[in-house]
Amino acid sequence: MEGHVHAHVLQVGEWGELKAGFGWDAVRIVSGEAGVQILIRKLPLGFTIAYIPKPVISGQLSVISDQFWREVDLVCKKRRAIFLKIEPDLWNDQQPETWNLKLETSLHNIQPPRTIVIDVRGSEEEILARMKQKTRYNIRLAEKKGVTVRAWDDISAFHKMMLTTGGRDGFGVHSLEYYRRAYELFHSTGMAELLVAEFDGKPLAALMVFAHGRRVYYMYGASTDEERNRMPTYLLQWEAMKWARAKGAEEYDLWGVPDEDEATLEANFETRHDGLWGVYRFKRGFGGDVKRAQQALDRVYNPLLYKLYLWRMEGRESA
Repeated sequence: MEGHVHAHVLQVGEWGELKAGFGWDAVRIVSGEAGVQILIRKLPLGFTIAYIPKPVISGQLSVISDQFWREVDLVCKKRRAIFLKIEPDLWNDQQPETWNLKLETSLHNIQPPRTIVIDVRGSEEEILARMKQKTRYNIRLAEKKGVTVRAWDDISAFHKMMLTTGGRDGFGVHSLEYYRRAYELFHSTGMAELLVAEFDGKPLAALMVFAHGRRVYYMYGASTDEERNRMPTYLLQWEAMKWARAKGAEEYDLWGVPDEDEATLEANFETRHDGLWGVYRFKRGFGGDVKRAQQALDRVYNPLLYKLYLWRMEGRESA
C-alpha cells in the first residue's frame, strides 16, 4: 500500500509492524488495485477481532470486489474472527463505497471519527492568513519569547511528557516501548518526525507527526506545565506544518476533536472543558476544516458473540 499515493498511514507496512509488537497480528491482501492491511487482535478461547483501518479500496472495484472480499473473509474465518470492523477512509460528505457485502453500521469507532484538516498548500503567508488572529499572534509571541523548535530523538523524555499531559487532560498514554518502536519504524523511512519546542534548552512541548503521500497526521502531542505563557505549542504546530509542506503534503490532519457538528462545537467550546473540548479550543485556531469520517462498518461472522461484544461495549460506555 506504500506505493498508493492516497493510502492512509494506518495502511502502510510500518504501521502493521508497529501493532504486531503490541497485541495484534498484521495480514496484508492485495488483489488488482485493491489492497488492505488487516489487524487481528487475539481474544480468550482462541477467538479474535479483525480490523481494517482506512482501507485502500477504490469505489470502482465492483468487478473484482467479490473475489477480493472472499479472500478477506477467508483470512478472518481462519483466525476465528467474531467480526471484522472496517473504518472507511472517506469523509461523511463523500460518496460511500458500494461494496457487495453484508455490513452492519457499527456503534463504535476505533479511530477518532471527527478531526480538523488544514490545507497546507500555497504560501506560508496564505496558511497563516487562514488561521484565527489569536493563533497567529501566539505563534509570533512564542518566537519573540525565545521559544525554538528542533528535531528531537529523546523518546524517554517525550514519554514522560506524554504521561504529564495524559494525567492533566485525562487521556490514555502508550508505553515507552510503543513510542520508541513507532519512532524507529517511521523515522528511519522519513515518514515521521519528533519535534520539540524549547526555551533556554529546556523542553516545553513535543509532538510526533507521521507522513504518507499527500497527508501528514499529528497523532501524539505533549507539553509540560512550565513556561506555558510562552505559547510553545502554537509554534510547535506551525513548525510541524512547515515539515509537512517540506514532505510535499497537501493536508495536515490534527487527529481528533469532540464528535459533534461544527455548530455545536462553536457554540460550546468556550464553556466545555471535559473530554476533547480543550483540544478543540486549541486546534480550531489553526484554520482548518472540521470533518467527520464515515461511520465504521462491521461484518459479522459469529452473531452470538458479536451481541456479547456489543453488550460489553455498552456497559463500558455507561460505566
